[in-house]
Amino acid sequence: MEIRRLKDLATLVSLSKRRGFVFQSSEIYGGLGSCWDYGPLGSLMKLNVKKAWWTAMTRRKDICGIDAAILMHPTVWKASGHVDGFSDPLVDCKECKTRFRADNTESYLKDKKCPNCGSKNLSEPRQFNLMFKTHMGPVEDTGSVVYLRPETAQGHFVNFMNCQTTTRYKIPFGIAAIGKSFRNEITPGNFIFRTREFEQMEMQFFVKPGSDESYFDQWKEIRQQFYVKYGFNVENLRMEPHGPTELAHYAKAAVDVQYKFPMGWSELEGIHNRSDFDLTQHAKFSGKTLEYFDEANKEKFVPYVIETAVGCDRLFLAFMCDAYREEVTKDDKGVEDVRVVLGLHPQIAPIKAAILPLSKKEELTSVAEKIREELAQEWDVQYDEAGSIGKRYRRQDEIGTPFCITVDFETANDQSVTVRHRDSMKQDRVALSQLESYIRNGLK
Repeated sequence: MEIRRLKDLATLVSLSKRRGFVFQSSEIYGGLGSCWDYGPLGSLMKLNVKKAWWTAMTRRKDICGIDAAILMHPTVWKASGHVDGFSDPLVDCKECKTRFRADNTESYLKDKKCPNCGSKNLSEPRQFNLMFKTHMGPVEDTGSVVYLRPETAQGHFVNFMNCQTTTRYKIPFGIAAIGKSFRNEITPGNFIFRTREFEQMEMQFFVKPGSDESYFDQWKEIRQQFYVKYGFNVENLRMEPHGPTELAHYAKAAVDVQYKFPMGWSELEGIHNRSDFDLTQHAKFSGKTLEYFDEANKEKFVPYVIETAVGCDRLFLAFMCDAYREEVTKDDKGVEDVRVVLGLHPQIAPIKAAILPLSKKEELTSVAEKIREELAQEWDVQYDEAGSIGKRYRRQDEIGTPFCITVDFETANDQSVTVRHRDSMKQDRVALSQLESYIRNGLK
């Protein structure tokens, strides 16, 4: 048997549309650039991705969670540096009217050419702020300008004292959050990899100055193990440190967790030593002290911050890319049979089990329906009685369902069903009384 891995995003885009993972936003109106809707399966899988990350963070004894507002006081973004510095250099081609970023377009950097038509008739680069502006209140004037947040992290920083006081956590401790962010990207693309509306999963870990380098190294290892736990091919992952000229203005050190997507190695997650920049800035602009008092040592200090930040949409895409495979077999005449499988980790798979009566006869469907109702109390499951059993298996393989449960004509006699495993295609006969525990153990 030959195993073929994902070669291009177009294959994944097609599968996502066909099976209900991801749709183009506002598709009936022609779509809206780089905005996407998660369909019936995608919304379930995305929830599982968030749950996996949230559990990894907040089940620890030293990390709490928050859910901060998207709209924040505009001075937050002045203090953070986003108003003055969150921009990309934008160039317009005067011939084909293409707009592109000047800082990462190879043809422009090398020959000052348009990447679309090759023309050198270009505008001078100008800075383009990536934040979306809106207005709060009934009158549109400069006094009511607010921004759709470009990151969730600032909610952690402005709530540092609130979280520390209410949880009574001592340094070191962390704050985790999952939420929507918005960036008016100049060159979004590659499906859901870079979009204008996206969901972030960020954790800020507050530490004593001097211990930051040690915790920075610890969190690199912790985050590496997260990907190993959920079955990523380690050959598709690497840690890429930032050089001195690549560091963000707030960063003392940084490393990217990169994934080998079909379009090449790209950032999946960032791990940063943000020093004391954020709390110092917010203390300066708000006039409020954000120092931590270490009661044991009777000293005050502004904590340093170790950040882990991953885009939920990118992680969703990486899970899909890593899990996709085509199992190719040939018959005696050389005709290929291709089984498409999403080998997702069971905790990430949108559907945990499919219940498949072997026929539409009431003696089978009534039992299958009862099984579906019982399993649905705990997991997302599907019921499917349309088509041959082989075709139904293939449909479930393609969406990553770990188990298919077949109700057959022997079920009434032996009170058992056949459970087929997605990856091995192994089939076990399981008693109805043991089915729930069997599935539970298989989903770990």
